[in-house]
Amino acid sequence: MRLIRLATEKFAVICLLLGLFVIPAQAAPTKILVFGDSLVSGYGLKPSEAFPPMLGIRLQADGYDVLIANGGVPGETTTLAFARLEAALESRPDLVILELGANDMLNNLPIKTTRENLKKMLQAFRQAGAYVILAGMVAKGDLPSAYRRRFDALYPELARTYTIALYPYFLEGVGGNPALTQEGGLHPNAKGVQAIVTHMAPIVEQVLAQMGVKPRRSSLIGE
Repeated sequence: MRLIRLATEKFAVICLLLGLFVIPAQAAPTKILVFGDSLVSGYGLKPSEAFPPMLGIRLQADGYDVLIANGGVPGETTTLAFARLEAALESRPDLVILELGANDMLNNLPIKTTRENLKKMLQAFRQAGAYVILAGMVAKGDLPSAYRRRFDALYPELARTYTIALYPYFLEGVGGNPALTQEGGLHPNAKGVQAIVTHMAPIVEQVLAQMGVKPRRSSLIGE
């Protein structure tokens, strides 16, 4: 019995020592795709000043291991964006920030078309296993009131239908502010992009938490 006990104790010690040298596998970075138009592409800015890289800097500073792809193309309507959706899905993003519809509104395109295109994109991203944050837009004040009401209601409606996170107005606090926009008052300047990142980062981090993604530094606090 004594020999069995000693052998058992030695085996336990060996297992403990081996455990000290086990190197945990590192999780792959969370892939985030920002899919949109000139508002996210960095129109009029240096590439490093665009929304995707600036959001990446913020999330990494908060401890998140992320890779962010800039899927913004200036001038795109939802129809044009849908045409390149298949290529965007090849990157297999874990999270998509979908920011589209401003050019549909500026060109006074039928809201039905915008809705159907956004629905198809949301369905495709969800079917691919990606979480989605929908970044909304607000219609210009000089458009007919009936159009404005229907357009402004579009994004909350889609967010409810697909049970996804909604950032109601991508340019909240920025659009029309001369200090935060380029000439014309629509596209954000570098300070405007930083303001958008500051406003939107908490929502992105909430969704990352829902995905089970935790900041690296938080895992060290209890160790």
